Amino acid sequence: MRATRAFASTARRAWNSRRIPSPQVHERGAMAEARGNLLEIDGSFGEGGGQILRTALTLAVALGRPFRMRRIRAGRPTPGLRPQHLLAVRAAAALCNATVEGDRIGSQDLLFAPQCRPTGGDYTFDVGATEAGGSAGAVSLVFQTLFLPLSLVGAPSRLTLVGGTHVPWSPPFHYLAHVYLPAVARLGFAADLALERWGWYPKGGGIVHAHIRPRQHVALDTPSGEGAEPTLDWTRRGRIAHIWGISAASNLPAHIIQRQKAQALETLRKAGLRAEIDEVEAPAVGFGTVVFLVAEYERGLGGFTAYGALRKPAERVAEEAARELVRSHETKAAVDEHLADQLLLPAVLTGAAVAFTTPRATDHLRTNAWTIEQFLGTRVDIEPHPTGALVRVRGAGVA
Repeated sequence: MRATRAFASTARRAWNSRRIPSPQVHERGAMAEARGNLLEIDGSFGEGGGQILRTALTLAVALGRPFRMRRIRAGRPTPGLRPQHLLAVRAAAALCNATVEGDRIGSQDLLFAPQCRPTGGDYTFDVGATEAGGSAGAVSLVFQTLFLPLSLVGAPSRLTLVGGTHVPWSPPFHYLAHVYLPAVARLGFAADLALERWGWYPKGGGIVHAHIRPRQHVALDTPSGEGAEPTLDWTRRGRIAHIWGISAASNLPAHIIQRQKAQALETLRKAGLRAEIDEVEAPAVGFGTVVFLVAEYERGLGGFTAYGALRKPAERVAEEAARELVRSHETKAAVDEHLADQLLLPAVLTGAAVAFTTPRATDHLRTNAWTIEQFLGTRVDIEPHPTGALVRVRGAGVA
């Protein structure tokens, strides 16, 4: 039986260390060599939020490359590490026994130095434990930080994540399960997710279980033409296959769920789109409401989310999600603008050539591309396109 690795005990020595120790004598090759090559990163570059940190953590763990990041979230109203960022740092450290400096709330300067290759196993991480009074920090962002490195260890792993499962400014659980994971499965990455309890802002308390399987090499799409290299080509999405979604709420009157569903269906109908939407009464410790919609195409995918708020009518929540779907659909792009930046890391870790279209090149997309280039020297090409933007990635073949 695998021992559960709660972060408070697993990596205490690494987190409390205030210096980078000398490489262990028994460690050889690329891992030991990489630790001596400290990468300096400006955390305020581009979008300047948590994305640049999470991407750096994923690549540091996967590659064994140490980095120092300064000016973390420097331009934000609350600069520095917030609970979900701090948990991502500490969780990533637990995977590779990293030496860490600056891992505290509000810190804008972080040193992260892996000491070994990532280790699979059973892990439990609670965002609320990083701050007095708890937190609804997004567990989805922590999952995405850990998922790819754990997929590369050659053995299955299990994660239990506690915190916010459906909170603003992050992909909700359902986006991970029904958009992100189906997309990266085309590149051989796979996990099973289970939602035990929903977690809304500000109370959090949601619980997600993940079973991460080792990455499998897959037969990718092959473009026409003699000698063409294998590629995943999502540049022409084809016909729409299915639109579906959920209207969900916790500890609120049932009519809110019903009104959200009715308005979402009506907004989509006016745009000439048919959908199936399920009503969900979500178990949670707090209050919350959401409309989440998925558009599935022959060669593409998109997810669209809107949350309720105090004095925000149910109809407005539904219209926000439905109109976002309609706007994306009308561009004819293959993937939504959020999936675009989330595809870069899994693409670059494989040896495949990947191309896709998206409604626009967001700051998140460009910042993610820049961070990847700092670690691997791999260029992500982002070009104007009739749909919005065309993105091309040539994988580095790390996985």
